[in-house]
Amino acid sequence: MELVIGTKKWSTWSLRPWLVLKRSGLPFTETEVPLRRDAETSAAIAAHSPSSLVPVLKDGDLRVWDSLAIAEYLAEKVPGLWPGDPGLRAQARSAAAEMHSGFASLRGECPMDLTAPARAVELSAATHKDIRRIVGLWSDLLARSGGPFLAGQWSIADAFYTPVATRLRTYGVKLSDFGDAGPCGEYAERLLETPEFREWEAACQ
Repeated sequence: MELVIGTKKWSTWSLRPWLVLKRSGLPFTETEVPLRRDAETSAAIAAHSPSSLVPVLKDGDLRVWDSLAIAEYLAEKVPGLWPGDPGLRAQARSAAAEMHSGFASLRGECPMDLTAPARAVELSAATHKDIRRIVGLWSDLLARSGGPFLAGQWSIADAFYTPVATRLRTYGVKLSDFGDAGPCGEYAERLLETPEFREWEAACQ
């Protein structure tokens, strides 16, 4: 298999399935396409992806071109990427889907940049609302599963929220400012300490 990704310091969509693929233990190669080069980037991605977007997973003649679809494809190949308990699995899938389609203000106002220095910034009311929702979601799932990850053991849901943890760090967001965050701060730190994320981040330096 080959995973085509965007620039590692910026591409949250690429990071998510890359983490899942690393956790799966399946052998793969990666091709990194430099982003933010306009026509050059578009042409480079179009050579791999039917949507002209990254990431895309190439498995023989098959192309899977969406982060969540790639994660689900891998979960069908390798057990354990979603929790075994049906209730936890449904909630973990809901959390991943919510991240996949939501939190537009946080995404736009706090883009991932793994080489940017950490600094505190003033955030909009819409981004505050996004963060409060994330705190509530994390708190509920950690309480239900008992941790240390959202569904107990690491799962695809954690891959989808790892870029959020990088944003919290980069933009100086203190979850304690958003109500009773409980173990959420420790959970965010835990995401950034996984060996898979550390490998990805090291490649950005």
